[in-house]
Amino acid sequence: MPDHSQRQHHRPMRLEAAFFEEIEGGQDPALVSEAADRAAHLLVRGARRTEDPVVADRVLRLAETEGIETIAEVFSGAPADSLAGCLWRLFVLRQWVYADPGLAAREYDAGRRSAQVAQVVAGVADPPGPAELKAMVDEVLRGIAGSDFADVLFRAAAFARVVASGRASREEVSDPEVQRMLLLSEQLEAAGHQELAGTLG
Repeated sequence: MPDHSQRQHHRPMRLEAAFFEEIEGGQDPALVSEAADRAAHLLVRGARRTEDPVVADRVLRLAETEGIETIAEVFSGAPADSLAGCLWRLFVLRQWVYADPGLAAREYDAGRRSAQVAQVVAGVADPPGPAELKAMVDEVLRGIAGSDFADVLFRAAAFARVVASGRASREEVSDPEVQRMLLLSEQLEAAGHQELAGTLG
């Protein structure tokens, strides 16, 4: 792998809404789409063929080593029902938790009462503090290499649904913020069902 020790600090970007935005640039969209599809298949299908924990850790930390901007350029334009689109949404979710784990914990905790089934599926330790949220989202992403990918998608979808419920209970949170997280949950859940059916491409 390339040496990223000299990599400059990445500029910040708005994470959660970013997958709604079109990535503009001079590259051929068809080539970017093809590259995203190939990379996603290697990451998901290839990583699951090995039991090497180093591979799982590399997948987990891909956004840190390559930069979330690079991940966005390759994956963010992919449809939600594709492997590349699923990876983008999973990385967005992890980056959001890591950007403000305290807020993530508060919103998750606020949604537990109204989304009890989703809470069980998400599998966050109780009480759901910042450290527990980070541990859960890391465990989910490591599952890309070591678990059934459908399970990864269902756990992430359940987590996002609990957070959306928590947001809906807070007066200071706008409706679009609730809807964005709810949409993310619905997309990941639908992709999980497609994975079970063998139609997620």
